[in-house]
Amino acid sequence: MMWYDGGWGWGWGGWFFMAIFMVLFWALVIAGIVALVRYLTGSRHGHQAGPPSSSGEPGWGSRRAEELLAERFARGEIDEDEYKRRLALLREHR
Repeated sequence: MMWYDGGWGWGWGGWFFMAIFMVLFWALVIAGIVALVRYLTGSRHGHQAGPPSSSGEPGWGSRRAEELLAERFARGEIDEDEYKRRLALLREHR
């Protein structure tokens, strides 16, 4: 009994091509899902609350606030005027 290839004449080459295509397809699907998850959770990644200031270190909370403010300025979330205004406010209420 002969094997019938449907008249396309691809034989084993067709199976090889189909296997490669499926691997690439699933790799793209998985990469897309990972990119989507990172995009959806990335906006909250750097904005988690720090540990409470029970370390006994005086001024720990205000230094942490200044660090967070500097990070936001470095990322471009706030401009220089906003940075200076908020920094002055933080230092005023120390």
